Amino acid sequence: EVRLVESGGGLVQPGGSLRLSCAASGFNFRSYDMKWVRQAPGKGSEWVSTINGGGISAYTASVKGRFTISRDNAKSTLYLQMNNLKPDDTALYYCTVYYQGTTYRGQGTQVTVSS
Repeated sequence: EVRLVESGGGLVQPGGSLRLSCAASGFNFRSYDMKWVRQAPGKGSEWVSTINGGGISAYTASVKGRFTISRDNAKSTLYLQMNNLKPDDTALYYCTVYYQGTTYRGQGTQVTVSS
């Protein structure tokens, strides 16, 4: 059974930092692309970043230079380091994997950027 569990969210002031984690199980983590997606209140889901098994990454334009995605294949864990956070980054963040024809996601972790 595929399971994704996010953690690390919270309330932070503008300009602050957070590190999100996503613990994965139920599939061969190192072989799959992993994504971070976010959903702000009242808005649709927005792709944030992707990392492949070899560590190649991509970012949406609004977070490039501020967020860093990484993975520890030995621990089956995905990370998102978020620096210089802005109020527009406020959202529920969740990780996803496309595995055997199905997209799985975790329950998400809330990030709120506010003074």
